[in-house]
Amino acid sequence: FHFRNKHRPFLLFVSLLHVHTPLITTEKFQGRSKHGLYGDNVEEMDWMVGELLHTIDKEGLKNTTFIYFASDHGGSLEAHRGTAQLGGWNGIYRGGKGMGGWEGGIRVPGIIRWPGVVPAGTVINEPTSLMDIFPTVVHLAGGAVPQDRVIDGRTLLPLLRGTGQRSGHEFMFHYCGVFLHAVRWHQKDS
Repeated sequence: FHFRNKHRPFLLFVSLLHVHTPLITTEKFQGRSKHGLYGDNVEEMDWMVGELLHTIDKEGLKNTTFIYFASDHGGSLEAHRGTAQLGGWNGIYRGGKGMGGWEGGIRVPGIIRWPGVVPAGTVINEPTSLMDIFPTVVHLAGGAVPQDRVIDGRTLLPLLRGTGQRSGHEFMFHYCGVFLHAVRWHQKDS
């Protein structure tokens, strides 16, 4: 990577196919994990993210770069080869990818790295959404979120900077296609 815009706001979006069926892993990482092809995918993804973080650090951007790492859904529980499951684990949560409104399919961690702003080890237990990334990066770049339409995302900056204790979402709706599968209500004052 070479960051030619490193002295002004930039957006780098990396979408990895890893840990998503059909589980394609390069030859270098095949057979490295004790957890089969899925584990090999995790190993390769970890290496790729590490390379990106190393480059950001080498370019002197560590403390000023907001990094958000997340999945768009839980593990694929339906993916099998024989009796072996190929698609991850959702912990205590029921369901997985494509399984309606069950938490195992929609509740995933968001991991943030922003050393100049968010202290290491900070835990935020408020409900947020991948839709929140849009208003967050718009604000970070000094822009304004469009006012001519409804924007479902809420900026994460108050939670990250410690100036707010509550998520900007009172209601969160989960759709699969055009069908509403789940709603979470987070009362404002409870």
